Amino acid sequence: MAWLVAGGYGMLAQDVCAELTARGVGFDAPDRDRLDITSPEEIEAFFEEMKPEVVVNCAAYTAVDPAEENEGLAFTLNAVAPQYLARAAAKRGIPLVQISTDYVFSGTSPIPYAEDDAAHPLGAYGRTKAAGEWAVRADHPSSYIVRTAWLYGAGGPCFPKTLARVLKQNGTANVVDDQHGQPTWTKDVARIIVDLVTKQAPFGIYHATSEGEATWYDFTRAIAAEVGVSEDEVHPVSTKDFPRPAPRPEWSLLAHGAYEGTGVEPIGPWQERWKLAAPSVLAEVE
Repeated sequence: MAWLVAGGYGMLAQDVCAELTARGVGFDAPDRDRLDITSPEEIEAFFEEMKPEVVVNCAAYTAVDPAEENEGLAFTLNAVAPQYLARAAAKRGIPLVQISTDYVFSGTSPIPYAEDDAAHPLGAYGRTKAAGEWAVRADHPSSYIVRTAWLYGAGGPCFPKTLARVLKQNGTANVVDDQHGQPTWTKDVARIIVDLVTKQAPFGIYHATSEGEATWYDFTRAIAAEVGVSEDEVHPVSTKDFPRPAPRPEWSLLAHGAYEGTGVEPIGPWQERWKLAAPSVLAEVE
């Protein structure tokens, strides 16, 4: 089986490729020089040559704040390009996995968002990702929408690396304590993606986030413990103290009910997963 992993040099895509390698599954993860997913002609030519049996789209415009001023570009990458991939996959009858985000929701729910809750994005990034979900499902019903959030991993810049450097350099950090989410390791999301396809789970929407709940302040305290800084040196502040161009969901918890009966195991508690992930994620932090 040959998998096409679009956006193959991104943090999540690197772990998808590692998961496929560990399972002995063949794949290709082209960069933009080899496959421009905003070009339907290039996609068609690439599919004809490679003949993929599964497509995973990890490519996206993920710069949340710049998206407010560059919504057109974000829409092209997050909605139009996934639609082109979906059409090419549907034409050949092969499954597509589209990666999405908690930002499709408003962040005002008092309980974790279910997979079938209505999208209500607050900003440009969320709008374009919600549009991508709709486009993929409209053109290719045999697809998986995998929403994730608060991602970290060894293969790219992420919150734990940034805060670990701040803590090591300054010995202290001020971090927001009024945004709630589920810190999630890209290696766990990669396992979910591959399991959904290989176990032939029903097509639809799945939430690939860790169990539990944390604020960025909570997560930073856990990061501090891994780099030898006292957790007491992490200080809670309000989102209002760090104004940003794009609104952040206050509540990003996602429910995991769709896994029931699929044979795919949800991701475990975020604290346990972080303890396992920390050595590799923070390996190059100085």
